[in-house]
Amino acid sequence: MTRTGLLKAGTLTAALLLSGAASPPPAEQPLAPLEGAGWELVWADEFEGQALDRTKWTPEVSCWGGGNNERQCYTDRPENIAVEGGMLLLKARKERFASPARPPEIAEFDNPTLVQSHTSGKVRTIGLHAWRYGRIEARAKVPAGQGTWPAVWMMPQDNAYGPWPRSGEIDILEAVNIGAKCKDCAGGKGENRTISALHFGDFAPQNRYVDHRNALPSLALPSDDFHVYAVEWGEGIIRFLVDDRVHLTVTAEQWSTAARNAKGNPAAPFDQPFYVMANLAVGGRLSEENNAKGVAAESFPAQFAIDWIRVYRCASDPATGRACIR
Repeated sequence: MTRTGLLKAGTLTAALLLSGAASPPPAEQPLAPLEGAGWELVWADEFEGQALDRTKWTPEVSCWGGGNNERQCYTDRPENIAVEGGMLLLKARKERFASPARPPEIAEFDNPTLVQSHTSGKVRTIGLHAWRYGRIEARAKVPAGQGTWPAVWMMPQDNAYGPWPRSGEIDILEAVNIGAKCKDCAGGKGENRTISALHFGDFAPQNRYVDHRNALPSLALPSDDFHVYAVEWGEGIIRFLVDDRVHLTVTAEQWSTAARNAKGNPAAPFDQPFYVMANLAVGGRLSEENNAKGVAAESFPAQFAIDWIRVYRCASDPATGRACIR
């Protein structure tokens, strides 16, 4: 299959499917040992200047809805992608727009024009930069509102084990419907949890997920301020952090791929180079089927602000990254 239908879909459902219930928060969130951990900066974009650096990023132009029935067309326009004040701004607007359905790497011979009710921005390092193992982090301020779905995530550069999800997916940050009605959220301010996740397994419906919803220690809305969202990724271990507090650790015993060429390799599919992307989606199943339901008109225009994205390698152990994940 192509990545139609299920890419980045149903994270909450995934937790239920894997564990039988939504995963509880950990008893404590340990601070990651940054001092002396051995991370070495190898790539970064601080978003200085007045334009997107095209040597680092390629905007996606598509209206296919990410396989999740999202409502946006991603465009390469300053109305949707801007670099201003030292930040990357991905802007979602309510406006009808028509564009080719699919981006080049999954466009079939028939790539019809689609019309969507919103526009937004998505940038990727695909074909330019990809990494295997390391620490990838973004300092970002997510938008609030029912129907907003910003994300910083990673996909395999070459799909070494076949199409999604056999080659995996790493979701560093997802923020869905922040501030909207939430019966399960503490703090009394509505939805205040961000999501990190891994996707893997076999073609649907045998695809699998591990995820966790994480609230800030203060229970404040993540849309109120900037926070640092990170993944630390080594051979056979992946852990997710917010403001350097670990909230989810996944090991190779918890993931798998159905690809035949992964036989005998327990680290597969998360042992190949992945590229980074950031986007602001509008609606989609995960958003519209949760919290206050649907897409609220008052949520738009919305803006996902990213101060920087940085990539580190483990200087003493670049082959596996394990020496820096303690």
